Amino acid sequence: MSGMVIDSGEKKGGVGQDMVTLDRTPSSFDQGETASLENSFGELHRDFTPRQIHIISLGSNVGSGLFIATGKALATGGPGTMFLAYLMVCSGVWANLQSLGEMTIAFPTSGNFVDFAGRWVDPALAFGAGFAEWLGWTSVVASEAGFFVVLVNYWAEGVVPQAALITIFLVICLIVFVLPNKAFAWVQTFGSMVKIILFLLIVVLSLALIGGAGPTGSVHHGSYWTHGMAFQNGFAGFANCAILAIWAVGDQVFIGVMGGEAKSPRFSMAHASNLVPMRTGFMYMTCVIFIGLLVPSGDPRLLGGSGAAASPFVISVNEAGIKGLPDLINACMIIGIVAIALESIYLPSRMIRTMALQGLIPSYLGKCDSRGQPRWALAITSVVAVVFSYMSLSGGGLTALNWFISITSASFFCNWAIIAFTNFRFRQALRAQNDKIFNQTYGWESTLWPLAPAYLMVISLMLLICLLYLSISPIGASFTANNFFQYTIGLIVIVVFTLAYKILMRTKWQDPATADLVRGRHVISVDEFRILDDYYSRPLWRRIGTYVSLW
Repeated sequence: MSGMVIDSGEKKGGVGQDMVTLDRTPSSFDQGETASLENSFGELHRDFTPRQIHIISLGSNVGSGLFIATGKALATGGPGTMFLAYLMVCSGVWANLQSLGEMTIAFPTSGNFVDFAGRWVDPALAFGAGFAEWLGWTSVVASEAGFFVVLVNYWAEGVVPQAALITIFLVICLIVFVLPNKAFAWVQTFGSMVKIILFLLIVVLSLALIGGAGPTGSVHHGSYWTHGMAFQNGFAGFANCAILAIWAVGDQVFIGVMGGEAKSPRFSMAHASNLVPMRTGFMYMTCVIFIGLLVPSGDPRLLGGSGAAASPFVISVNEAGIKGLPDLINACMIIGIVAIALESIYLPSRMIRTMALQGLIPSYLGKCDSRGQPRWALAITSVVAVVFSYMSLSGGGLTALNWFISITSASFFCNWAIIAFTNFRFRQALRAQNDKIFNQTYGWESTLWPLAPAYLMVISLMLLICLLYLSISPIGASFTANNFFQYTIGLIVIVVFTLAYKILMRTKWQDPATADLVRGRHVISVDEFRILDDYYSRPLWRRIGTYVSLW
């Protein structure tokens, strides 16, 4: 594929070339405005190395959504329905990162897609995108706090008060952001390594269980797909699985934000744009297939189990009579949940900074301290995350979790649609200004454009239909106002805030002929040329190997 780093054939120059003679528009060297603006806010430190981004990309968005919430999808839709829903969402990951990747590599700004929406579409859309991203990921912190309580209670059995467990979880998460950015990078790298090892363990274990391993185990022949068990609850079952899938998989904007703080954006983001969809599809679809073979959708433990006992993988281990493994899986899942929560504080803080840089919110909210951290943005995000987390104490853990999942799911597919539309507008601006950015040395563009953004729009529309269907016709219940708002509250808030900003601020639709294609434009440095030259000088098999290496 032309968009892939491993065989793109886009090596058009190298470090030995004179930088001035490279095929770039003169405006790409005009970085003064960007530097002046970001210096006034303080600079984010580029502390993520390509290797760290690679490891974090391998394990990002792998947590409770994969190891526990898949059980809820199985129980409500059956194995066949769950397979189709997760396949749809995982294919959307490819389209999302292809669309986001080509914009991020050209303009690697932190909180990037919010900046892109403002400069190529409308500042009101940028505000809506940033607010949606901030709200969705901040809600993830609260949902992960709830799962943390469930997992710890696998051992504590309710002895420790829920409020105390939430407090411990929040302290662990927040203390990381008191440290320099490098500490966050290394913690995330470690967390991703644990999640990768856990996934590999589950793959090997599942294959053994399918073959009948364990003292009481039996061979699994796919009987849970027969007698009408594969597809349950009609379209409502599919819709519920799809909403859980987008919540579990996430919107991958975290990878784009890291690309904005990477030492080599061209290498790191291009690599991640191909690595993450492959990794996401392989991990989720493999687990979905195994779950459908190993656990019946009618098992009550899928919805009522505590801690690791609610995981379909642990259910299958217990059925086989294997001891000790549930404790190991529980410990690894706790580490994974903490890692996801850290992402969910980091990313919204960068959204606030980006919105401040664009003048969408008060400028002081985006300022960085001497360590390169946006303290005001982190403080606001942390406070709201804490409030959301403790809300589950009064509203009931399961009820609060359902609300947080609905809010996050709506924000994710809304931003998928925004990224797709922004990509179309980006291309329109390039054509209007006759900008040959993809012809530059080591230029990178989406494979088979406009396939990716067009397909992403279709997936987003399908997820919107799923959300609205569940709000009107939920599984096993009749229409109620409470259920309607539980599913649509995130969508309503995002739409209302965007339209209100448009009306109050009277923002203008951007003209492609004058849209900003200068500010923040990336110029590949000499060091980056060395990295890319070295990469493309390797044999193809070694380049492919970088996609599966763990270090």
